[in-house]
Amino acid sequence: MLKLLHTADWQIGKLFGQFTPDVAALLAEARFETIERLAQLATQRGVDLVLVAGDVFDLQGVADRTLYRLFKAMTGFAGPWVVIPGNHDAALAESVWTRALRLKAIPDNVMPCLQPQPVLLESPGVAVLPAPLTQRHTYTDLTEWFAGAETPPGMLRIGLAHGCVQGLLAADIDAANPIAAGRAAQARLDYLALGDWHGARRIDERSWYAGTPETDRFRNNDSGHALLVELAAPGGVPQVEAVATGRYHWHSLEPVLQVPSDLTELVQRLAAFAANDVVNLSVSGRIDLEGHRRLHSAIEQARGTARGVLVDLTGLQLDPSVQDIESLQADGYLGLTIQELRAAQDGPNAALARDALVLLTGLLSDRRAAAARTRP
Repeated sequence: MLKLLHTADWQIGKLFGQFTPDVAALLAEARFETIERLAQLATQRGVDLVLVAGDVFDLQGVADRTLYRLFKAMTGFAGPWVVIPGNHDAALAESVWTRALRLKAIPDNVMPCLQPQPVLLESPGVAVLPAPLTQRHTYTDLTEWFAGAETPPGMLRIGLAHGCVQGLLAADIDAANPIAAGRAAQARLDYLALGDWHGARRIDERSWYAGTPETDRFRNNDSGHALLVELAAPGGVPQVEAVATGRYHWHSLEPVLQVPSDLTELVQRLAAFAANDVVNLSVSGRIDLEGHRRLHSAIEQARGTARGVLVDLTGLQLDPSVQDIESLQADGYLGLTIQELRAAQDGPNAALARDALVLLTGLLSDRRAAAARTRP
């Protein structure tokens, strides 16, 4: 019985530039913590080896300190780690991998496969066939050699590749770094460990994407896992278990506000987020002044609780009610200006008009409140 842990797409060094620097730093730090959890998981579950199917690093130019930190994070599992470069950390003539080797940062039990040649592990009796990327984009199938590769009789044959299985994933990524559908069967593989797709996904009974072990984008694709794989004997069907490994949960909300209950529901959802949530909020529809204040307060409270909150209100129109305008005492020119700004939200300068309307009504509201405080 062979037991292995399949993971991929660590993207160490990812910058998360869409967030504020403090949030970005915490998200980047979480990726190291997740590697530590992977090592602990491998040890606790008694696996024979760990397969890392590419994109260990998010870019070639990570700092030397990052290299040392990563390999330190892997020390919790003393067994073999078999690793291939992906499109983000391709095995160029001069790459992050050649630098790591020069620095002697890579432990002896970590085997980066920079050439397409079998890796034979006598114990536990497995031959790993790697297909490392040697450039960011390739247009030929680097797994073709698997079929003709000779391996010792009785050894399990496991493929390790990074790319896009043709005809099965989204059309917009079905181009560079192709992998033929049916490669596992054609190359007599007992298991094909894949990377590049950031969610855990079954391609066929012998071919799986592990996905990234720490979610890094707003996409509902079952990310934040590693795969525990058991193989009883050559030719047997692998048993695959997805194990949650990620710390942060990423949520994308796109509410359309039309009636007061829509806002009430959104406020409740924002209040429910916790410290390990990362939120992307894109609001559209229409809202009155009081609703806008409630929404702004709910967003600020969510930012104080969740790890990160991105907000896009460009699709939201501010629509002051009759009561709003009356309460502002915006008569004459001010009232006319408010009406013009309301109408302008349907034009080419909608965002500018909405921001001006928010500013103007806010100033009028503050003026009214100040006047109320000074009355005898």
